[in-house]
Amino acid sequence: MGKGNMRKAEWENRPADQNSGQVGEDTNREQEEKIRYMTTAPVRSLVCSLAVPTIISMLVTSFYNMVDTFFVGRLNASATGAVGVVFSVMAFIQALGFFFGHGSGNYISRRLGAGEYEKASVMAATGFGYAFLGGLVVAVAGLLFLAPLSLMLGSTPTILPYTMDYLKIILFGAPFMTTSLVLNNQLRFQGSAAYAMVGIVAGAVVNIALDPVFIFGLHMGVAGAALATVISQLISFLLLVIQSRRGGNIVIQLRHFSPAFYYVKEIVRGGLPSLCRQGLASVSVTFLNHAAGIYGDAAIAGMSIVSRITMFANSALIGFGQGFQPVCGMNYGAGKMGRVREAFFFCVKYAALFLLVISAVGLIGAEQIVSLFLKEDPQVVAVGTLALRLQILVFPLGAWIVMCNMMLQSIGRAVRASIVAAGRQGLFFLPLIVILPRFFGLTGVQMCQSIADVCTLLLSLPLGIGVLNEMKKAED
Repeated sequence: MGKGNMRKAEWENRPADQNSGQVGEDTNREQEEKIRYMTTAPVRSLVCSLAVPTIISMLVTSFYNMVDTFFVGRLNASATGAVGVVFSVMAFIQALGFFFGHGSGNYISRRLGAGEYEKASVMAATGFGYAFLGGLVVAVAGLLFLAPLSLMLGSTPTILPYTMDYLKIILFGAPFMTTSLVLNNQLRFQGSAAYAMVGIVAGAVVNIALDPVFIFGLHMGVAGAALATVISQLISFLLLVIQSRRGGNIVIQLRHFSPAFYYVKEIVRGGLPSLCRQGLASVSVTFLNHAAGIYGDAAIAGMSIVSRITMFANSALIGFGQGFQPVCGMNYGAGKMGRVREAFFFCVKYAALFLLVISAVGLIGAEQIVSLFLKEDPQVVAVGTLALRLQILVFPLGAWIVMCNMMLQSIGRAVRASIVAAGRQGLFFLPLIVILPRFFGLTGVQMCQSIADVCTLLLSLPLGIGVLNEMKKAED
């Protein structure tokens, strides 16, 4: 009997009172069957079955972020700019959620693949608990320093009042946003992407429905958009708690929370790449707002619109990659390297084809797409159109960058994964957003992300290929 099977047998044979609230006999059977399926089913159909609900979740989430921008855009350019400014705070809150969610989720998938159920259960509660505390700290600190924070994020004098109205409400939802992301990712890494989708999609639908009611019906303006977002996050949180108790998934019980260094280390190991990626996204948006702010509110609004559009397009790619992650983690934990490689190359190939199609459509219709958000302001449309076309040109590069990052993160290669994650909006974007506008003005702001993406591809190729070659040797 292997080590993983011995651990599983010990866990299942514990006295009933010790097993209470963790993994019951029925749940164990469901988990065992799920793990068998994840490590034996045909790779392509398996990835697709997991990717469909995650793609839907990501698209709907991005769509309701775009809806905020769309409805606020009916007010004025300054209000639209405020949503873009606050996006950096939301990106930071999401960074915490992904840090604890991916950190705990990656560990859970590998431990389930190895049959170590008790450690997986403790990690689920630990990741959840730390995420809630992290969100609470962000909310309190942000509310205490609301005005200076709004200025630091890049608000101009005309945007500042809108930023403060929007931000002070968004901060109240921080603990629920972080914990929702943890639950969502833990469910995905257990192979229950459909359960995760229900909570995220339901919250998004509520947000889309409430936006026009609060913004225009109750005349709340940008504050109404923020309130709709917070309510939707609370609903997502409650639904994800319910979903985590179904389908043989690990039930979150806070009494199993462990502050032990071992679990903290594993969260950091699995979540650091996400923190780098999402955290640097927050920093990069702040730098972008300051760089664009020199050219007025229209420049900030235009770049904000493009950020939401590209985020929507990239969300499908990320959703596809999230379907790959549990397959990668569980099969790597089970020592099935050939299945990991097969899944990786399948995802890269079809993601690249998808992004080529998106690029073609975007290049042709860039002006019309940007005009949907603020067609009344020709300057905003002009800024956004060029920026969108420049970014769309390099979209296909994301197939390798994103999948490489997700593979490295899922198998516990934290250093390599963090380097790749930091490249796009950190290592390359931050120096470029400081340097390029000095030589090319506003055009330098608009081209910055595209050049950063090319540099990130060149960085990620050797990092990913080296690990793939190691897997091939282990398989042989």
